[in-house]
Amino acid sequence: MKTTSKTLKDKAKPRGKYPHIKRVGDLLFVSGVSSRKSDGTFRGASVDKMGNTELDIKEQTRAVLDNINDILSSEDASLEDVVDLTTFLVNMNDFKGYNESYAEYFDQNGPARTTVAVHQLPHPLILIEIKVTAFCPL
Repeated sequence: MKTTSKTLKDKAKPRGKYPHIKRVGDLLFVSGVSSRKSDGTFRGASVDKMGNTELDIKEQTRAVLDNINDILSSEDASLEDVVDLTTFLVNMNDFKGYNESYAEYFDQNGPARTTVAVHQLPHPLILIEIKVTAFCPL
């Protein structure tokens, strides 16, 4: 069975020793993805000169799903190939906004889905992280 791993140069560098995507046969496993851009900034997050922070769960959700789609495209796959999705939210009060943006990408026929609340994610500007498994025959 063919197994490969990729770290993409045009995506934010992983904050540890793991790939963006791993292929095992016909399955693709995408590591947890945030709204971080390749330059280290975040979509859906801003901090002004006074240190006031604005975080937008809807925009971060879109950014995460766009990043995942880009990563999947490196294996000629897309969000349409996702069969399982796990979402990590720092605050379940963001669930409604997350769901609204999620519905822009998937309908009731989309992937199986689990959403869990976590104490924190690897950066204070991250409200959401998503990992997926996709099916994409070689």
